[in-house]
Amino acid sequence: MIESLLNYNILGIGLALTMLIVGSVIDIWKREIHDYYWIGFGIVGFLLIFINSEILPYLIKIGVALIIAPFVIFIWRRGLFGGADAFALIALAVIAPMATLSKNPVTPFTILSNTIVLFIIPFIINVVRNLISIFRHENIFEGFEESRFKKICAMLIGYKAKNPKFCFSIEKTENGKKKINLTLHHAENEEYCTKPNTWITPGIPYLLLITGGFIMQILYGDLLFGFFIK
Repeated sequence: MIESLLNYNILGIGLALTMLIVGSVIDIWKREIHDYYWIGFGIVGFLLIFINSEILPYLIKIGVALIIAPFVIFIWRRGLFGGADAFALIALAVIAPMATLSKNPVTPFTILSNTIVLFIIPFIINVVRNLISIFRHENIFEGFEESRFKKICAMLIGYKAKNPKFCFSIEKTENGKKKINLTLHHAENEEYCTKPNTWITPGIPYLLLITGGFIMQILYGDLLFGFFIK
């Protein structure tokens, strides 16, 4: 039984990492992944349970892990991230349900919570980029009439891009004056900005963060949960 469980976990982790790494490359290259990609990996992951002599425990584990499905579908429909990200998390729940090589606890939401921790990185990158521009004496808010609070928010979520690519504009013009637009951008319905010298927020390939969150789950477990129970 123990050997069977070990084989199932190792195969599932290997398949999941393959899916995420290849998917991340496609996401960066094309910013679009067909639904069949996730369906195919999900089917293969489901078939893995039949290498075991006792199938029911693994079916139950997958069922528990799939608790995350309605939650990520809701987030996707709200536009907080793309359909590929939601399907990736659902496929992971089937392929490697709550898999970890550590002794720390994991839950159906561990990958997502680890991804949220990694989501801090893009904010840090934006701030550093903007501070470098300021130290170079660049007037990054030239032509804007906004409060200090909005300018700080803009520096957290974006930067002034000379030639935007895979980004969303966070500036608008009202009565001939530039304004910062902090409204939510739908990850799938909004067009990318192509206007030069515009304040933008990057269209982050969240699949990279999900891959990082999964690796953290495998090696450590749930970062947030582990932090609060210590």
